[in-house]
Amino acid sequence: MVDMTREELKRKIQKLEFAAVELNLYLDNHPNEQKALVDYNNISKDLCALKKEYESKYGPLCNFGNAPSAYPWQWVNEPWPWETGE
Repeated sequence: MVDMTREELKRKIQKLEFAAVELNLYLDNHPNEQKALVDYNNISKDLCALKKEYESKYGPLCNFGNAPSAYPWQWVNEPWPWETGE
């Protein structure tokens, strides 16, 4: 497995989040599409794994109880997720 940089991880997370939202909307209108559901579940599993990897290396992607924080409180550390990248 290749170790991704911080930016590569964030970009991959963004791509998977986009795909998950699109499939979610599709499944709202086509709930019996088994292939779409399989794709959604696979993307959701991969997305959770990547978020966990990112947060274990770089701290929380968002606050509101979605991820535990190491000491000291990491949410206030720079850079904020939306302040970095392209």
